[in-house]
Amino acid sequence: MKPQPLKLAAIGCGSRTFIYFELAAKQPELYAIVAAADHNAARRTKARELSRNPDFREFVDDAALLAEPKLADVMIIATQDAFHFAHASAALRKGYDLLLEKPISTSLADVLALDRLATGLGRRVLVCHVLRYTPFYRRVKEIVAGGRLGELVSFEATEGVEAWHQGHSFVRGHWAVAEKATPMIIAKSCHDTDILSWLVDSPCISLNSFGGIMHFRPERAPPGAPARCTDGCPVGDTCLYNALRYLGDRRNWLGLIYDRAGTASDAEIVDWLKVSPWGRCVYRCDNTAVDHQTVNMTFASGATGTFTMTAFSEGRDLAIFGTKARLLAGERVKRLAGCDIVIEDHTTHALERITIDFDQDGGHGGGDAGLVRMLYSEMSKPQAADMESSLQKSVESHLIGFAAEESRVTGRTVHLAEIRAR
Repeated sequence: MKPQPLKLAAIGCGSRTFIYFELAAKQPELYAIVAAADHNAARRTKARELSRNPDFREFVDDAALLAEPKLADVMIIATQDAFHFAHASAALRKGYDLLLEKPISTSLADVLALDRLATGLGRRVLVCHVLRYTPFYRRVKEIVAGGRLGELVSFEATEGVEAWHQGHSFVRGHWAVAEKATPMIIAKSCHDTDILSWLVDSPCISLNSFGGIMHFRPERAPPGAPARCTDGCPVGDTCLYNALRYLGDRRNWLGLIYDRAGTASDAEIVDWLKVSPWGRCVYRCDNTAVDHQTVNMTFASGATGTFTMTAFSEGRDLAIFGTKARLLAGERVKRLAGCDIVIEDHTTHALERITIDFDQDGGHGGGDAGLVRMLYSEMSKPQAADMESSLQKSVESHLIGFAAEESRVTGRTVHLAEIRAR
């Protein structure tokens, strides 16, 4: 008997929903896209087109969609961070299982409350920690869990946000003011704290963290730089962050923030930049998101590790040190060695080089495609907690992130048992 397709709906029609809809529509034997809610009519129209469903239903907001009888099996929650808790809670109470964009919520109290609510209602929540579904990290997990490295003793991990991305999203953009969104270590790096806790497979017991805004500050502005790039900047031709690059080599980023990016003339885009947050000089914004942060962690197994988030690198790098061998992987290994993973045996010093076949469909190194491909089977598992990136498992990464931010702000070592007790 053919499986009954899983019906999908969405609250929030931004880039993440569009990616998931596009990937799901390619697998009609598994998924049927039936509805979406968004206040923006153009985005609703795009969602309809991606659905390939003539009976697709549009709603102006979450309240209108949730006022209807249950329309789908799984609700995608892909609104801005600050709305995740309210939208997810309402959808759970309506009877939906969820595919929930990270972060789970902007406060740890809400993260834990949502976990309790989902458990109490017997609902499934799969968090979009897409890196768990990439061929790269699944291979690393296989190597670690299989004992190839021996006992895991320590690790070093780095996430390079990339300077333009930092300016676009965390200086000018939606996540620039941490108090209105989520601290950087949660908003951007809960992917990493999730992967690291998954690889170590042991609870984090304590950590400390340091970081701040070093570069994107008013005193770092070039002499004579105006408040907006459209006002005629004396260093505009050479500035890495010139907003007029949205008309040129950074035009692909424009579609994430400007609904008419594909059809608007350059003159219209310039007019929009004159009033848009994305037209501001990056040194003259109201940003509070850090541009660098380091977290030092100890785990119940005895392992230790460091994680660094920086705006001034690109891609992820990982080093894992075990009792039998060490593993080096990621962007630097790719550039220097021409492969994705290198394992060096401590006894023989032999090098094993591993190249990963990346599935680029949807982005995140194949993670988007992997998540959607596995969504059907994940939602079919007997126990909700057994899903690869279940809400229950994802709480750990958020605990680490919120503890790291507390440590960064207070300057003290944080013991996670204290936070759990709260």
